[in-house]
Amino acid sequence: MSFNWHSGPITRTTPLDSNYRNTQKVRQFLARECGEEFKFDRAFMVWIKSGAPATMGEVADEWLRKRR
Repeated sequence: MSFNWHSGPITRTTPLDSNYRNTQKVRQFLARECGEEFKFDRAFMVWIKSGAPATMGEVADEWLRKRR
């Protein structure tokens, strides 16, 4: 069974799967991890879907790295 991106608990160790969705819960998690200035942009969403990151923690870390 795949992870429910709408209602499942999202933590830094939550693995990305082929059913990943940019849901409100994902946005809330990333705002907590990255700060209220967090925003998705097209390039970042493509990177997430590329299979490069393995966990939500890696997603947050990459967003922060690109903003430094």
